[in-house]
Amino acid sequence: MSQDLADFEQHIGYAFTDRGLLERALTHPSCLAEGAALHNQRLEFLGDSVLSLILAEELFKLFPGEREGHLARARSALAKGACLADMARKLNLTAYLRVSEQEEKAGGRERESSLEDALEAVVAAVYLDSDFVTARKVVLGWYGDVMAVTDELLSSDNPKGRLQELVQGQAPDSSIDYELVHADGPDHRKIFIMEVRIDGRACGLGQGHSKKDAEEAAAREALKKLETA
Repeated sequence: MSQDLADFEQHIGYAFTDRGLLERALTHPSCLAEGAALHNQRLEFLGDSVLSLILAEELFKLFPGEREGHLARARSALAKGACLADMARKLNLTAYLRVSEQEEKAGGRERESSLEDALEAVVAAVYLDSDFVTARKVVLGWYGDVMAVTDELLSSDNPKGRLQELVQGQAPDSSIDYELVHADGPDHRKIFIMEVRIDGRACGLGQGHSKKDAEEAAAREALKKLETA
């Protein structure tokens, strides 16, 4: 495990003093069933807030003329589950995430919510192992050009609207409905799974930590299917 952690440190650009923090951040709650003493849920809780402050501060500096609403939308886009999961994949977090055998078989290593939570836990681990200034430098390094990333995300941040335009542009009388399939997890970090149906036909499934995020993920999946059909 020690060499694995050293390899992951290379990916994230930070070497830990306390490797135990990183190991905990990369341990999925399912590992409790296999004897793990600690998992990443508490770290994820802290990391969510640390990440939010890092992004809020950076956006405040980058967009001095923008109103609060724009800054809030930008922060939401940068901290959205899909964005964090994509970043986790780029950092190769999937290769280092520890999940139970059962969770592995269920595809948990690639699950968006698992990657999002683990990445936020890593943020907290870096913060606890160092300080806020260091954590900010490390995290912003993952994003790269924050202004460019923000502009790109905001330009494509309305998948439900794009799906409605696409579907009703082809068939104006078509109906688009979103249905809750499942909700699970602790109250402060529930995971919702939503399904989008077009004229009653299931076209996309998505998950997120709010119904809105899950609906948007479902809409993105439906868009991919329709645009490649």
